[in-house]
Amino acid sequence: MTGTGEAPLVAPGQTATTMTDAVCAVPLGGASYRWWWAAFVPALALLAGMAVAVGRLFYLGIRIWGNNWPNVWGFDILSYVWWIGIASGGTFISAFFFLVRVEWRTAINRIAETMTLFSALCAALYPILHLGRPWYFYWLFPYPNTMDLWPNFKSPLMWDFIAILTYVVASALFWLFGLLPDLATLRDRAAERRTRILYGIAALGFRGDGRQWRHFRAIYAVMAAVMAPLVCSVHSVVGLDFAGGEAAGWHASFYPPFFVFGAVLSGFAAVLLLVIPLRRIWRFHAYITARHIDVLCRLTLTASLCVSYAYLVEIFTVYYAQDATELRMFHERLFGFDSGVYWATIVLNCLLPQLYWWRAARRTIPTVLVVSLGAVVGMWLERYGIVIQIPRIGPLPSSWGYYHPTLWDWTLFAGTVGLFATGFLLTIRVVPAISMFEMRALLPARRA
Repeated sequence: MTGTGEAPLVAPGQTATTMTDAVCAVPLGGASYRWWWAAFVPALALLAGMAVAVGRLFYLGIRIWGNNWPNVWGFDILSYVWWIGIASGGTFISAFFFLVRVEWRTAINRIAETMTLFSALCAALYPILHLGRPWYFYWLFPYPNTMDLWPNFKSPLMWDFIAILTYVVASALFWLFGLLPDLATLRDRAAERRTRILYGIAALGFRGDGRQWRHFRAIYAVMAAVMAPLVCSVHSVVGLDFAGGEAAGWHASFYPPFFVFGAVLSGFAAVLLLVIPLRRIWRFHAYITARHIDVLCRLTLTASLCVSYAYLVEIFTVYYAQDATELRMFHERLFGFDSGVYWATIVLNCLLPQLYWWRAARRTIPTVLVVSLGAVVGMWLERYGIVIQIPRIGPLPSSWGYYHPTLWDWTLFAGTVGLFATGFLLTIRVVPAISMFEMRALLPARRA
């Protein structure tokens, strides 16, 4: 398997016992990790800022944001699309590559699933807060009521609601179900009675007998088969929010696949940004090897090429259609008020990942971190261009306008970053960061 010069998936000399000891030592070791507190305290501070921003939003309404005409969506929908894209990339790694039975996903799928869960949670907040009266969000449910009022299923708001609700619930169930065997391992290894009880409750009575394993593997495969196409369907719905509109620059049939390409790119890059520090801090080099980093870099490069192709299609359609409004809008993006956003998008999403054609770049950790961070930022800038820049120039000069985010726009966005970091840090502190039951099946094959 490694005769082609590629690094191994697992370092030589590792066994199921040494792997289980190393992974369980994090949630059960009881050590106080200084790096964990160094990351957790700032994340908690950002989360507190988000609480203040949401409280002010409830009190004063969305006028505290920079939303105006024609930029009525602003940072909230921009950030929603960005977060759901990151979540989709994690699911792609966890579910799709499970179905095609690639071995390298085994060591990183738990990190990807946890990233998906909290990214989807951050994304779910934005459509609710954008309602104006978010405490009435339950009106989006098609429930029997006195006035016989039902949601408007022709509204993109309903498409978003159904898509994100399905995705959040499915991601949480998929993540929790895959944790059951490892939670049972923690239950059996815990020294304190209280810890054994807590992990025992979380494991839902999983004992690991033949009947349970047979049912577990069948259900896990079915859930993966559901989650894999859900990645494409959810972000395609997000793309349809724009493609279904009449605004010049949005009304394009390539938007659904375009959004999927961008989601996969940002997701792969975000997984790299999480895997590399955790691999170093917890000394998981024996299980998350250079081979995993190399494969993720190649996938990032592939996604970048797909995104580059989508950008070329966008340019071609604008000049081929020769629509005056679209041409004016596109020229504004190229040379207008904040044209730097467009060119930074091209550099970060298309040009910078081309470094991954060289193995030396894929094996140099600082380079990987820079390219990955660039892709994550670049996808946010791309969403800025779609949500903010495109509607700026309409068919009538009277509808032209510029968007300026306020302090509360930035505070809420930073708060969602804090929410993600807080949830992720708490989770990886109490559950195994590597899927132990899958690694046990892999290790004997690696020694043979």
